[in-house]
Amino acid sequence: MKNNAKWLICQMLVAMMVAGQYVQAQTSTPVPRIIRKGNHHTLEVDGKPFFMLGGQVGNSSNWPSMLPGVWDTMKTMHANTLEIPIYWEEVEPVQGSYDFSSVQRILDQARENKVRLILLWFATWKNGSNHYMPEWMKKDSKQYYNVTSIKGTPVDSPSPHAKATMEADAKAFREFMAYLKEKDPQHTVIMVQVENEPGTWGSIRDYGKEAQKLFAQQVPSEVFTTSVCKELGVDKNAKGSWAQVFGERADEYFHAWHVAKYINYVAQAGKEVNPLPLFVNVALRDPLTNPTADNYESGGATDNVISLWKAAAPCIDMVSPDIYLRGDETVLKVIDLYARDDNALMVPETGSANSKYLYKVIEKGIGFSPFGVDKRRQALGNATRDALSYEYELLDPMNQELARWAAEGRIQTVIEPEDHSEQHISLGEWEAIIIFGGGRGNNSAQSAERAANGKAMIIRLSDNEFLGIGTNCRFTFNTAGKNKGRAWQYLKVKEGKWENGEFKMSRILNGDETDWGGPQVGEIPNLLHFTLVAR
Repeated sequence: MKNNAKWLICQMLVAMMVAGQYVQAQTSTPVPRIIRKGNHHTLEVDGKPFFMLGGQVGNSSNWPSMLPGVWDTMKTMHANTLEIPIYWEEVEPVQGSYDFSSVQRILDQARENKVRLILLWFATWKNGSNHYMPEWMKKDSKQYYNVTSIKGTPVDSPSPHAKATMEADAKAFREFMAYLKEKDPQHTVIMVQVENEPGTWGSIRDYGKEAQKLFAQQVPSEVFTTSVCKELGVDKNAKGSWAQVFGERADEYFHAWHVAKYINYVAQAGKEVNPLPLFVNVALRDPLTNPTADNYESGGATDNVISLWKAAAPCIDMVSPDIYLRGDETVLKVIDLYARDDNALMVPETGSANSKYLYKVIEKGIGFSPFGVDKRRQALGNATRDALSYEYELLDPMNQELARWAAEGRIQTVIEPEDHSEQHISLGEWEAIIIFGGGRGNNSAQSAERAANGKAMIIRLSDNEFLGIGTNCRFTFNTAGKNKGRAWQYLKVKEGKWENGEFKMSRILNGDETDWGGPQVGEIPNLLHFTLVAR
């Protein structure tokens, strides 16, 4: 099939999913989908908005002896979604013979534990290498070959130009997705990740014979979309080889294009039989300095080639950043770069220290998940709860509302900056003032040694009514807009939790709880309901 025909098929499949016209004969619930309303994407599960409060387990946790600990972890985390690998080497131990017992096992146990699943297809790529390929492929390096470096030496990374590898992966992925369609009519599985951090370490691209031939050819016309031309700074009428069109970045763009085309081929094979949302996770580069590809995993959907990936892989619904970078400026930049008009933001992996950014991802995205949660909690011990488990316990009962409010533009969030300075949120006729740390009054005691880990979320319910969620902060307000300069006070401040779609009050805060710079929340997050009045 020609590339243009494949392109059109993927576009049609994606459009049918978004319009809700792709109906599976044997499904009992709607197919999960990612929709866009206004300037925000929403994940729908069972036909309702859903925010994924997830946890991704370690790479080797999908084995029978490990799973009891996985479910214990999900329970103590209060997570609503488990991200867990499916290993190609286990699914197809003999060429053409498929064993999906590991898939069925995780389906059955997820249903018993009332947890949704995102399955991670560990196949051609896992963090740039091919270590999850079946043994029969690893033994045939001539047919299923790897990247060749510019010096002619072998690189421990699969070549995106190895057609036999691509076809084998696509065939196995198609069988896997068909199995899910048959065995999971209730859509326990809400999404599937295709490969894992695809790309190459140790070489900017493949310099083997086939790759060199393609590199010297004219850049395909399908590269020159409006988005690609704008983001890469090329003329839509440009012609010539990759080097002629893209200059010093040609190697990097060439590799990204072909890795994306390969993965689109695999994704299309699966989506043709089961239109679940598909995504690819990304090993990031520094988003602030525009480094060259010899400094990061070349070929993945890094921030500088997202548009190229979108053009090459229309069957991939989103590219998703694995955020292990540190520092507010860097992480917030990544969040902004991947929350695009053409890309829903989901963080499928992050370090435990980055839970500070959970609220920001709720505001702008569809899901959040730290990595290695089972191993981390085993290290903590069963009696210990970490901060994220308290967050998930508070937020999960309201995950549908959070997804809906975010789509409606009702959520605004702030994080505590490194200098601990107060942050302001504009709310029309009101302004929320978030003061971080402990102490009383607007001059909260600060310490240069204290970690800047506070955060706050304000949800506008009506003109004078708001929900506040936060940690290590105080909430106070001031008049703005047409009320600017008027005196104000809390009409009522309630503390409580979310149950069955509504706020349930546990107590009313007043006196000392509201008079000294506003209600304070400590390390454990809290849900507050504010009603304000201008006098």
